[in-house]
Amino acid sequence: MTGAGVGSMPGEDYAESLRVVVGETGGLVAIPELPARGAHAAMVGRSLGLLDSLGADLQPAGWRLVDHEGRDQRRARSLLAQDLDVVEEQLQEHDGVVKQQVAGPWTLAALVERPRGDKVLGDHGARRELAESLAEGLRAHVADLHRRVPHAELVVQVDEPMLPSVLAAAVPTASGFGRHRSVDAPEADALLRLLTTAITDGGARPVTHCCAPDVPVALLAGAGFTALSFDLTLAAPADVWAEALEAGVDLWPGAVPSVDGQASERDVRQRVEAFFARLGFDAEGLADRLVVTPSCGLAGASPAWARTALTLAERASAA
Repeated sequence: MTGAGVGSMPGEDYAESLRVVVGETGGLVAIPELPARGAHAAMVGRSLGLLDSLGADLQPAGWRLVDHEGRDQRRARSLLAQDLDVVEEQLQEHDGVVKQQVAGPWTLAALVERPRGDKVLGDHGARRELAESLAEGLRAHVADLHRRVPHAELVVQVDEPMLPSVLAAAVPTASGFGRHRSVDAPEADALLRLLTTAITDGGARPVTHCCAPDVPVALLAGAGFTALSFDLTLAAPADVWAEALEAGVDLWPGAVPSVDGQASERDVRQRVEAFFARLGFDAEGLADRLVVTPSCGLAGASPAWARTALTLAERASAA
């Protein structure tokens, strides 16, 4: 069992954030995201910077698809390239696991607007085009990561915090008076599979993170993800989690508070053990299939707690 970060970290000093992550969770290094540097460095902007042949730009209302590469998209790509230079410098000889995070197709569709307004989610063709562009961009990105950290095992974590809302028809329309229609499971599966296929074909391991209630466990497990990362405080033990485990999908419980608080190694360990005991499993017996993490990203934490949270995840795992 090992510990890891979910992705985001506080502050604006990228080299220092990476040193903290490597120092506290060197067995599985999550390439940091630093949203404090602006929208270009946050989850959505960073992911839009990976798109292949699809433009995006930042508008007053948020990110929007456009018919050409926008200035803000270029800035996001440039910032990511600079960050990866730091990753290469610090991790070129790293022989553990390196994890890159990217927003998933359904979360992007629920948060990004079409050229003429309203969310991509409302247009069947647009949401597929977005997913295809993201998948192709990921192929190139994984190849670049292999070049930069040639000795590492690569993991790509697809973040889907909005997926439960998409499936439940809970994403509001632009007017705020309506809700976008729910997406059926076959289409949801198809777009997720575009990403898991691209990641696997590139020689990386596809995992997914959903820090929301009602994680669609069966859908995500069936779409080709090899591990599910989740907020342990929001997840109720249920047969579907046990079924995923028995089908070979690993579980990464988010058992450490992601904002400043109080927790001990014993607290974290007991939370993990209690969850798996209620599923009928011994957590110790699953040691090689579990990764303990904070409940979500650490962007909202203080630098001191971010370091503490990573330490707790690692130490609770080792214990």
